[in-house]
Amino acid sequence: MNDWPEDGGYGRGNANPRPEGPRRMSHVQRPQVPQQPPRQAQGQGYNPDFTQAQGSGYDSGYSSGQVYGGPQGGGNGTVPPQYSPGPGSGGPGRPAPDWRKRIKVGSIVLVVGVLAWGIGTYAWASSQMRNEVDLSKVIERPAEGDCTTYLIVGSDSREGMSAEEKKKLHTGSAEGKRTDSMMILAACSSGNTMVSLPRDSWVTIPSFVGSESGKSYPARGGSKLNAAYAMDGPELLVRTVEFNTGLRIDHYAEIGFAGFANIVDALGGVELKIDKGFKDKKSGADFQAGTQTLDGEQALAFVRTRYAFAESDLARTKNQQKFLSALANQAATPGTILNPFALYPTLGAGLDTLVVDKDMSLYDLGKMFFAMKGISGGDGKSMNIPIAGKAPQNSLKWDMPKVKQLVEQIKNDEKVTVESR
Repeated sequence: MNDWPEDGGYGRGNANPRPEGPRRMSHVQRPQVPQQPPRQAQGQGYNPDFTQAQGSGYDSGYSSGQVYGGPQGGGNGTVPPQYSPGPGSGGPGRPAPDWRKRIKVGSIVLVVGVLAWGIGTYAWASSQMRNEVDLSKVIERPAEGDCTTYLIVGSDSREGMSAEEKKKLHTGSAEGKRTDSMMILAACSSGNTMVSLPRDSWVTIPSFVGSESGKSYPARGGSKLNAAYAMDGPELLVRTVEFNTGLRIDHYAEIGFAGFANIVDALGGVELKIDKGFKDKKSGADFQAGTQTLDGEQALAFVRTRYAFAESDLARTKNQQKFLSALANQAATPGTILNPFALYPTLGAGLDTLVVDKDMSLYDLGKMFFAMKGISGGDGKSMNIPIAGKAPQNSLKWDMPKVKQLVEQIKNDEKVTVESR
């Protein structure tokens, strides 16, 4: 069946020079293309070969055989763009990026991220602290002064240590815990002061209320200072220090052997200048004179040694102050605080063994470290409690007139001028 229409014979092999026109089939209908007036691209002339169907995206399948190229063309065999992209645009129909907005949004995201990290770190570290000491159980407390005072205690607790660790750190295997070092840190606007209290100080242990039993106990009279801790723990130690000095203690912080050594190791060691070399078989100390970096084991030996010195406990307390100041100076730096790879190991190494009072926050702990750092930087003073001579049981007698003068200067936030040996 032939459905071709009669059209004058064109295209049937005749010799007519007129070209054959397109044929139509009655049952085939092409889609109707909306007629749009041609647009003239900015900066270039109208292209008559660019059909309406091409302009609307319709492909008729007809090729004129023309190849477009050059700067106005779209490449080999492609249709040239009819609109020149504007300056700074990301391409045809795409607006130029707003860099100010991107920088602003990026800055906000960064700040939010830093805040989230800081808040998360603070919450985690706060949860690691052991707020176990209840200073509200301490009776007959002195009036508050103008400075913030901390009682910092190093105990000889072996809690959590294996037999191998005890041997390595030369701690022995004594049960329970006692105070190995004690010092008062007064953070004042006039300058910070660190006062060591020798464990062999001869003091009066006053009446007190048992921290666990709640019972009232009479005064025990004269005894060595570290006996107070052995009798009833931190609360009685604070009560005894306050009774004998007249200075109110605002916060309490205690760390054991293992925690102390772990913090030092987490920091990668602590650099310290040792003026004179010394050895001590009991503590494991073996130091040459000069500047050196002490690891956890060496640091513990350094602060515990007393038998290698003629001044015994007084010389040891000076070494303890010196090392704690160096430790704080290294820990309280942007390189540690702002670096999560340094901060988390340091906090994790010591916080779970750090015992503090119930009112002490991570912020208070930070202030304590920065106060110690200030002393090592020359913004303050470190000293032993003034000593007048010997007392019973080979203990040390305090020089009470000087002690009272020292306490008054701290309470009134005055520059400390009292001297001690």
